[in-house]
Amino acid sequence: MLKELMNAIKNKGYAIATRPSELNIVGVRNAAAKPNRFDDAIHVFYKRDDGEWIINSFPATTDPGIYWLKKPMNENGTAILCPGQYKDSHRIGVHRGKYQALVQQNPLLVYRDNNRDEVIDYAVGKKHSGIFGINIHRAAVKGVTRYVDIHSAGCQVFADVEDFNIFMSLAQRHKKLYGNNFTYTLLEGL
Repeated sequence: MLKELMNAIKNKGYAIATRPSELNIVGVRNAAAKPNRFDDAIHVFYKRDDGEWIINSFPATTDPGIYWLKKPMNENGTAILCPGQYKDSHRIGVHRGKYQALVQQNPLLVYRDNNRDEVIDYAVGKKHSGIFGINIHRAAVKGVTRYVDIHSAGCQVFADVEDFNIFMSLAQRHKKLYGNNFTYTLLEGL
C-alpha cells in the first residue's frame, strides 16, 4: 500500500514529507462508498531515523454521515472535502471543546451537498473555500463505531478510538520535532 500511495501522490505533483517522524497524512476515499459507513481509510506514513518507511492504515470516513446530509449545519449544504493536498491545513487543537484532535487552521475546498437526502453527492456545484471546521478526529469515546451518523458533518473521522490514539501519539511526536502544522492529502479510490 505504501508504494501505491507514494506513486499516487507523486503522480498528482503533491509533496511527500521525508524527514524522520514527519507525518504524511493521506485520506483515501472509497470509489464505491456507501453512505454512513467507515469504508474509507486514513493512512499515516513517515520515515524512521534509520531511513525505513513506516505506514499505519486505519478505517475511517472522509464523508459526512446521513444525519448531517439530511440536516446540514450550513444553509448551502453539508460539506464534502474535495480531493487535494492541503499544506499546513491542520494543527493539534481541541475538537468541539472536548478532546485533542487535528483541527482545521487554513482554508480547504469543499463541495456542498444540499438536497437533504441519504446520497452523498460529490462534485456538485461550485467549490467553496474557507475554514469550515473540517477536523480529523475519532467517532465514539470507546471502541469501534460501525455507522458514521452524527460523527461527521464533513470531517475526516477514525472508526476506532484506539487507532485514533495511535494517530495522535504520532502527531505529538511530529509536533515536538517540526511544529504544530500538518498537511492533509485526500485521494479518491486507489
